[in-house]
Formats: sequence, C-alpha cells, structure tokens
Amino acid sequence: MKDKVIEVNHLSKNFGENEVLKDIHFEVYSGEVVCIIGSSGSGKSTLLRCINLLETATTGEILYRGTDINTPGFSTTQYRTKLGMVFQQFNLFKNKTVLGNCTLGPIKVLKKSKEEARKTALKYLDVVGMADYIEAKPAQLSGGQQQRVAIARALCMEPDAILFDEPTSALDPETIGEVLKVMKELAKSGLTMLIVTHEMEFARDVSSRVVFMDNGIIAEENTPENIFTNPNNPRTREFLKRTLDK
Repeated sequence: MKDKVIEVNHLSKNFGENEVLKDIHFEVYSGEVVCIIGSSGSGKSTLLRCINLLETATTGEILYRGTDINTPGFSTTQYRTKLGMVFQQFNLFKNKTVLGNCTLGPIKVLKKSKEEARKTALKYLDVVGMADYIEAKPAQLSGGQQQRVAIARALCMEPDAILFDEPTSALDPETIGEVLKVMKELAKSGLTMLIVTHEMEFARDVSSRVVFMDNGIIAEENTPENIFTNPNNPRTREFLKRTLDK
C-alpha cells in the first residue's frame, strides 16, 4: 500500500458570503499524479492554496502524512519545504539569476552549503533543460523558460510532492509544450504531483487519477480513462464536451 501524503476531509472555504469550497474530500498517495480539472471559478486553485496554507480553510482538516497542518505548533515553513508549489505567474525573484533563484531556498531554509545548493540546482536545471542559463535573469527568459526554472526551483527543495497551479495558463502556445514535456518526465520519474490544469490531453495522458470540480465540490473522481471516455456525472460530460470540442 502506497503512503498517503495528503488527506483532505470536510474542507470548506468561504470568502465572505461566497462559499468557494464545499465539503471537499480527497487523498493523494505517494507517486500519484492527480490532475484537477473544471471550469474557471470551480474552486480548483483555492483548494491548492488551502493545501499549501496560502489560504486558511473555513472548516475541515488537511492532513500531511497523518498530521493536521492546522494543529498549533505545526511548522508552516517546514511543511512548505516538503510540498513544493509552482504558480501560474512563475514568481521568480527578478533581481536574482536562474542559479540564485534555485539556491536561495536550499541555503536559507534547508541550511545547505552554497556548494551543495549549487550542485543540486545544476542537477535540476539540467533536468528541466535550463542548465545553460544559470547566469540569466528572469527578464531575459521566455515565459516557458521561466516556468521551467520555477519547476527546477521547487525540485531543489527535494520535496515530498509538488503542487502545480495551472502552470501553462500564462504561457504562449509555442512554449506550453516545453513545460508539459518536463512535467511528463517528472511524472514518469515517480514524483508525487497535484496539478490544476486546463490541458485536457496532458491530464488524460499523465494522470493516475482525475478530479473534476464544479461549483466548489468534487463532482467526479476517477481514472483518466473513465473520466474522459465514460464520465458518470452529466456536468463532467458537459464540461469535457465544451472543452474538447474547442
């Protein structure tokens, strides 16, 4: 039996009167690639932000390897070293080089030596095809290159899992493929990944499981084969027809 990395129980999130997440339950096991799909405003990114403590859930619990992350005394900093995050807008430090972006966290948070952090950074920059750009600043890179650096930066913390929040949504069509290729290779390597995406072909090809969210709830959860060829929920069918017919 694989280890359960993340477990979400009875999770809800309100912004004022607006209930964005409603009684969410799901789990992510070690080595799984779970893709979350659904229309804009369905709660996908909010769920990811609650899991990473960028938002505080209104009710419910999030367990990381069996420990409630909202327990008093739980170290958010240590937790975030275990759970990497890749954002839509890259969020690179503009004043630092590619190498500096990738070594900052390991040196400051993991207390690695500069040499050890550099060695790790070069390893993961090579994995994402960015080893030749270590002295470049983010402004000198394309969006796809910046996102690949952001993925390398997350990998440099050697996390338990990485959360991806629509990692291709801010990219030009010609650079989307290079980022998805990197993510596919990471999936093959056994990295645990939780991905909010609107790339349906990618979700179908790479996922262990697909979660379809609609209006703040998990409307359906199944294997990619079942979701894409024989969805049970009418809302899933409607969403996929609308998305895949574009």
